[in-house]
Amino acid sequence: MRASIFGGLLATALMVVGCGAPVEQEEAADLSTLESPIPDCANSPDSLYTYYSDATYTTQIGIRGCSCGWWYSSGRTSAYSLYTPEC
Repeated sequence: MRASIFGGLLATALMVVGCGAPVEQEEAADLSTLESPIPDCANSPDSLYTYYSDATYTTQIGIRGCSCGWWYSSGRTSAYSLYTPEC
């Protein structure tokens, strides 16, 4: 009797543990909608990034920077930028 009970329990355990349920994969987070807080720049040196439309650096399309502890931004960014320390 013990052998049949033990055998039944062992068979049930193997079915549950051995096969298991299918593992669902989580979808990757959509980082395009991520909103992060703007870091404090009060203790950072004032700086300015100027963005240009192309490698000739003639047409300015945007600026980003920190001045007097406040972040400011205007226009667009691009791969063509120049960094200017404001201090």
